[in-house]
Amino acid sequence: MDETMTEPIQTAPFAPFEWMLSARYLRARRKEGFISVIAGFSFLGIMLGVATLIIVMAVMNGFRKELLDKILGLNGHLLVQPLESPLTDWKDVADRISQVQGIRLAAPVVDGQGLGSSPFNATGVFIRGIRADDLNNLTSIASNIKQGTLEGFDEGDGVAIGRRLADQLSLHAGDSITLVSPKGAVTPMGVTPRIKPYKVAAVFEIGMSEYDSTFVFMPLAEAQKYFNRPNDVSAIEVFTTNPDKIDAFRKAVTEAAGRPVFLVDWRQRNSTFFNALQVERNVMFLILTMIVLVAALNIVSGLIMLVKDKGSDIAILRTMGASQGAIMRVFLITGAAIGVVGTFVGFLVGILICFNIESIRQFLSWLTNTELFDPTLYFLSKLPAEVDFGETTAVVIMALTLSFLATLYPSWRAARLDPVEALRYE
Repeated sequence: MDETMTEPIQTAPFAPFEWMLSARYLRARRKEGFISVIAGFSFLGIMLGVATLIIVMAVMNGFRKELLDKILGLNGHLLVQPLESPLTDWKDVADRISQVQGIRLAAPVVDGQGLGSSPFNATGVFIRGIRADDLNNLTSIASNIKQGTLEGFDEGDGVAIGRRLADQLSLHAGDSITLVSPKGAVTPMGVTPRIKPYKVAAVFEIGMSEYDSTFVFMPLAEAQKYFNRPNDVSAIEVFTTNPDKIDAFRKAVTEAAGRPVFLVDWRQRNSTFFNALQVERNVMFLILTMIVLVAALNIVSGLIMLVKDKGSDIAILRTMGASQGAIMRVFLITGAAIGVVGTFVGFLVGILICFNIESIRQFLSWLTNTELFDPTLYFLSKLPAEVDFGETTAVVIMALTLSFLATLYPSWRAARLDPVEALRYE
């Protein structure tokens, strides 16, 4: 009989009584209110940290994707420029390049700058001469015509302008815009500016304010006359089926051109912009990770205080036969519960906000009566958010890892507590 009573009862790790004790310690009584407050702040810290990280990463991804779509929807993935001699054989070169596998469109263009004016206002514009078929193949333009039409674009003297430019000059489809180019006719008195009115055939809106406020599309033949380039073009804009694999097309396009050309891909043309975006994204991730780290440190302080407060309870449990491992697991579960629940709730809040971010922005703009996301500053007409599964998983794993690591030291302290010393001063 005595022998049976002295033998300790072996329990499996994470036994029900360990979970019961952990749950009991999370529901603090009145005298342990301060510990409960610390646990609450730890939970809120982890929840907000995880949610903020997910939202910020999604918005940064959304920015990159939207800007990439807008930029590559209007500008070619590969720009073919002439070397040694002007691009007078542009028709043949464009036809040969368009035959290359994976090339979606090879559009000859004439680019130039000018001044766009109306009876109400004037502003600088970027004029691009392009064939009607090529313009119709640019879905970012053809699918976003807000006024007028592109039908008969090659035949008439009409031009297509951006919505913001139309608003700035107070113009609508059917009105007339006067374009002024400094490179005009050569006279005995010198070069005179070329001033010519054009009918606004169409108004487009692609959603990127920089393009909507500056671009004017003109029929290619008319642009050649306007910029004194009767036989050649500025360059050929090449659109591929996969812009991320642009290097694979460079050799084939160079060979297909059949003449000396200089190639510039979209990464080179926008390298500063996208590199800055990537650096900003990485820095934001590091800064916001600090929120989760601070919350994890709150778990450490809260658990240490809980261990100190529960010293006598731990001593009694040890004298009743609870092993050091069981005590450690009790406090491990207590701390990890805060981290796991905080991470899970933060994940749900982050995803919920990401999917409704534009509605939230509009509501806050209405509530504060301010423009929280000015398109003229941010290039886009709405706030984008693109949730990346891999990144979101990494954020959740990082938060859970920090939470578990934060519980190790207080749990080890609890397990190492000497029952005799703990009860002596009670």
